[in-house]
Amino acid sequence: MAGNVVDGGQVRNKRVLLKDFVSGFPKESDMLFTISSVILKLPEDSNGVLVKNLYLSCDPYMRIRMSKQLHPSYIESFQPGSPISGVGVSEVIDSRNPKFSKGDLVWGRTGWEEYSVIDSPESLFKIQDTDLPLSYYTGILGMPGLTAYVGFYEVCAPKKGETVFVSAASGAVGQLVGQFAKLMGCYVVGSAGSKEKVDLLKSKFGFDEAFNYKEEADLHAALKRYFPEGIDIYFENVGGNMLDAVLLNMRVHGRIAVCGLISQYNLDKPEGVQYLFNLVIKRIRMEGFLVHDHYHLYPKFIEMVIPQIKQGKIVYVEDIAQGLESGPSALVGLFSGRNVGKQLIAVAPQ
Repeated sequence: MAGNVVDGGQVRNKRVLLKDFVSGFPKESDMLFTISSVILKLPEDSNGVLVKNLYLSCDPYMRIRMSKQLHPSYIESFQPGSPISGVGVSEVIDSRNPKFSKGDLVWGRTGWEEYSVIDSPESLFKIQDTDLPLSYYTGILGMPGLTAYVGFYEVCAPKKGETVFVSAASGAVGQLVGQFAKLMGCYVVGSAGSKEKVDLLKSKFGFDEAFNYKEEADLHAALKRYFPEGIDIYFENVGGNMLDAVLLNMRVHGRIAVCGLISQYNLDKPEGVQYLFNLVIKRIRMEGFLVHDHYHLYPKFIEMVIPQIKQGKIVYVEDIAQGLESGPSALVGLFSGRNVGKQLIAVAPQ
């Protein structure tokens, strides 16, 4: 750390700031990589923790936070001139909070910077199992993993033998939903945006079928081809035309878990959905959910998923960008489908 020390006992702190509120597709130039300084000791009256960030997660919802929100939302916007933030894996450097000690490894909300002061560490989870890669706590063992678990098991209430469709299926959440569904004995189809990702869904994650939505002129016809008897469960990550096509192909008493709508995040005016009346005539239950409402299920989720990973029954693919400097490019790449698997950043190049 000696090469990182600056005058006055401080150390350099790399950071990624939001320049200004974003409209349309985000660009790397909407963010600014800077270097400031930080003292690696908390004041006596603090109740927080000081952490060194090891891995940072890139997630689609972060695009929502880059805009000035005109309507109430579940999460606040980033502030121009301040570091953007998200989920990360960190090591506690100093603590004034009785729940955490120096040297603890944690995951939870942190800043896009090398060192962060977290004033309200109640949202941090202490990492107990270090037999698996620490990077997994940005994905399969963190927020995306719990999201997949809650959306599939709690919202969709699956039954053996049902038909399941997952959009954005090779992403951080989708790849897990498909594997959970296969473990339940379901028939599973996923959509993705490249041949590489389609092959991954079938060869690595065990999906029964997969297709490249960019190559389908008629999404309704494509879904009819893979689900001639209809869809029981749809795990929604995309929205727009894909949701419309799904509504036409749902079975009676089908369930739709709305996790995200990535096709809409960069639009100034969201697209409308034409075929909502299918919710009525097919008695479909469509439910949006936020993983933050279900953190109490995290111990139950971890108890289930860690043995499955160690036994090789569940696999996970990561796309790791090296260095905090690569953060803007990695985040922007989510919206063109550049990543393969869970996109994250190793704060210090490995």
